[in-house]
Amino acid sequence: MAEIVEVPQLRYTSDNQTPIAEFKVKIAGLRPDDSPSQFKAIGWGNLAQTIQDASYGPGDRVVIEGRLTMKSVDRPEGFREKQAEITVQRLHRIAEMQAMMMAEAAPIAEGNNPQGNSSPAAAAPTSPPTATQPASSTPDYDEIPF
Repeated sequence: MAEIVEVPQLRYTSDNQTPIAEFKVKIAGLRPDDSPSQFKAIGWGNLAQTIQDASYGPGDRVVIEGRLTMKSVDRPEGFREKQAEITVQRLHRIAEMQAMMMAEAAPIAEGNNPQGNSSPAAAAPTSPPTATQPASSTPDYDEIPF
């Protein structure tokens, strides 16, 4: 989960004009006293165009699915600096995800339960029965449940 810090910039590669969307995101620290970290996020191709068209901007809270890589950058001061970069594969607005989750939960709400029972426990799916372990003391490795 991250917060977008700057407006995504859309540019194109020079060779085949592939769209690239670049933007910075801020990720909260693990502990309350940790300062947030900023990363450059990059979306390629159709995703880059979608990021631009969907008007993502500063303050948007998102869930990013992708790959974290480390890049070495030559600094003008004469040393190399490592920078983390996220290659985005999927990007979801948190507000949209909350709306989807609430829409999925709506049939379970009281009065909308198709089973006619208003108890939330009755609407919960039951787990399938589990297989019992044989009584022998050595495990049977041929039947590993994957």
